[in-house]
Amino acid sequence: MPALDPTLATSVAGIPLAAPVILAAGTCGVLDEMADVIDLSRVGALVTKSITPESREGNATWRVIPAGSAGMLNAIGLANPGLDAFLEHHAPRAKAMPCKVFVSVAGFSVEDYVKVAANIEAFSLDNAACFPAVELNISCPNVKTGTEFGHTPALCREVVSAVRTVLKSTRLFVKLGPMTPDFTTVAHAALAAGADGLTICNTIPAMAIDVESRRPILANTTGGLSGPGLHPVALKLVHDVYQKVARERGATILGLGGVLTWEHAAEFILAGAQAVQLGTGLFVNPRLPYAISKGLAKWVRRQGSGSIAELVGAMRPAEPVAAE
Repeated sequence: MPALDPTLATSVAGIPLAAPVILAAGTCGVLDEMADVIDLSRVGALVTKSITPESREGNATWRVIPAGSAGMLNAIGLANPGLDAFLEHHAPRAKAMPCKVFVSVAGFSVEDYVKVAANIEAFSLDNAACFPAVELNISCPNVKTGTEFGHTPALCREVVSAVRTVLKSTRLFVKLGPMTPDFTTVAHAALAAGADGLTICNTIPAMAIDVESRRPILANTTGGLSGPGLHPVALKLVHDVYQKVARERGATILGLGGVLTWEHAAEFILAGAQAVQLGTGLFVNPRLPYAISKGLAKWVRRQGSGSIAELVGAMRPAEPVAAE
C-alpha cells in the first residue's frame, strides 16, 4: 500500500500527525485491537477506551443497537479494564504503536479524573512519551451533583483545572456532549482552565422501544445516538466554537460525529477542526480511514492547497441569492 499523501500531514495542539484521521474512543478497542484489520500507520492517532480508576463491566445487553439511517444507539456504560490493568497489560505496547495514542480518561468525581490523568502522564514520561495527549470524557455524571462535568462552565472549569495541574507535559483535550447548555461558554471555560483543545462532540441522548413487547430495547433504557444523524449537529458546534472561541485562542478542535465519507471529514475541516475522529463508521467499515484519507488528499489538491492544514476554518460565506 502506498505511503500517506504528504498533503495530509497536520498537527493538533503541537502534536504532529501523518493524517488528520483519528480513531475515536470506545470504537477501536482498549488500545491496539484495530491493528488486526487495518494498518495503524495510516491513521494519525487513536484514542483508547475511556479509562476509569476501577474496572467496569458496563451495562447489560443490549447495549449497542442499530438506529436505522440515523446511525446507532449505545449504552456501553464505560466498560474498561481499569487504571491498574490498563497500565500493566495494555499501556506497555503503546510505545511500539505506528500512530499516536491518546488516552481517554473518565470518572465520576474530580479525584477520579486527576488520579487517572496523573498516572497516565507518569507512565508516559517513563516510556518515551508514548501518550502525548489525554482526552477528558466529561460527558459522564459526577457523584457530587449528578450532572455532567461538561454541563456548566463552573463544573467544567473545576475538573479541567484540577487535571491540568497534574499534566505537566501531556496535551489535554476536553470532550464535550452536544446537549451542553450554552456550548460555546463551556468550551471557553475548558480552554481558559488549561485545555489545549476540544473534541466536539459526544453522542446525543436517545432511545428505542420495541413496540410489540412495549419495552425499551436498550437494557439501560436510554443511550447515545451516534452516526449520520449526529453529523449536522456536531458540524454546527464545531463551526460555532471555532468562530467564537477557538480561532482567536489558537486552540485545536477535533471534529467527531457521523463521519462516514471524506466529504463529512472535509466539512469538519472547513468548519474549523484540525482533525476528525471516526467512531460509528468503523463499525460499518473498519477500513474506512483509508477511503477518507484518499478522498481528502484528492480534495486538497483540487482546492489548490499544498496542505490540508491550509483549509482549516476556510469555509466561505453563504452566497447570497439575488431577489427576483
